[in-house]
Amino acid sequence: MKLVRDKVPDVIRSNNQKAIFHVANDQEYKEALLKKLEEEVKEFQHDKTAQELGDLLDIIDAIAFTFGFSKEYIEGERKKKNQERGSFSKRVILDKIEK
Repeated sequence: MKLVRDKVPDVIRSNNQKAIFHVANDQEYKEALLKKLEEEVKEFQHDKTAQELGDLLDIIDAIAFTFGFSKEYIEGERKKKNQERGSFSKRVILDKIEK
């Protein structure tokens, strides 16, 4: 089983193929989104294209909506963390912490 884009069943049918689909319940959908996120991260790591990055953004948007987070709330939390801890723009790599 695998979460696919909404039009995939139509694409399969238009190719004269048959596939079995079902609509996920809330819990299954949440789990499938998180699994799909991992899949899309791996795909972007392998193929660093705008299309793959767009796929990641689509999944993140779906996760945000499904878990009840607005884009405005997420952006506020992102900005707050950037103010408190910084962003990643200075390319700082932590090698180790010595005692």
